[in-house]
Amino acid sequence: MYRFLASTRWVGWLVLVMIFAVVCAGLSWWQWDRRAEVSGENRQVAANWDAAPADLATARSWLAQLPEERLYAPVRLTGQYVPDQTLFVRQRILSSAIGMEVLVPFRTQDGTVVMVDRGWMPNGQGAEQHPDNVPAPPSGTVTVTMRLKPGEPNIGRDAPQGQIASIELAATAQKTGLPVQTGAYGLLASEDPAAATRPTALPKPEADEGMHWSYALQWAAFGVLFFVGFGYAARQQAKINRDDKAAAAEAAARGEEQIFRARRAPRARAVKPRRDGKPHDEDVEDAFLDGAGPSHQQR
Repeated sequence: MYRFLASTRWVGWLVLVMIFAVVCAGLSWWQWDRRAEVSGENRQVAANWDAAPADLATARSWLAQLPEERLYAPVRLTGQYVPDQTLFVRQRILSSAIGMEVLVPFRTQDGTVVMVDRGWMPNGQGAEQHPDNVPAPPSGTVTVTMRLKPGEPNIGRDAPQGQIASIELAATAQKTGLPVQTGAYGLLASEDPAAATRPTALPKPEADEGMHWSYALQWAAFGVLFFVGFGYAARQQAKINRDDKAAAAEAAARGEEQIFRARRAPRARAVKPRRDGKPHDEDVEDAFLDGAGPSHQQR
């Protein structure tokens, strides 16, 4: 009944269905991994955001390679800002507005250099959108409390002088010419002494897993539906084949030619009778031929 599934056509359809199903499965796993990643970050925010700050001696290894469990861990450092090497991170959104984050190198008393994200500012009106009236960091010796984050990947975009497309810490070291720590940078929590004004502080991340779970289920369902559709199509084809086989058997029993479902005979066109009751010319011609046909053939 289902031997047609071994045909080239149906094997091709099955291969196509399997390809689409594999793609859907991959997208489903990707959404699941994103959910797990966001869930892990939420746990670290809850555990570390309001924890007591660590000192440089404790956090030194974190600055070289930030452990996952130390994400957003507070660190307290004492030293000086290097404001003439400030960098601006482009295309940052805060409260639906596009702006830049202000990244300033901070040199501790033992010479360790850490990039500090002092906050967000809206884009300026110039051609390069450089923020206007950027507040200067405190001068002299400052004690800074920051929350650690790992650097970002290189996204392959160029930026104007003094700006960067992402917080790739190795790139910030090249741009500033300073021995910047490449394992982590800090989100500014507080400064002592504090500046008169500062960029808008970045908010605490919301504990929201988003729609990743729903999207993962949807992609998995799509993958299953491809097989369901293939099975339904195969069942319909099997039914057509079965009906045609039964029709062929009946036609053979009556000595008639089988008319397959794939090539039905056209319906006869209905001819309306004339109003005067006389036959159509076609009917007269058919009657003449039917009556004269045999004698005509004998001539």
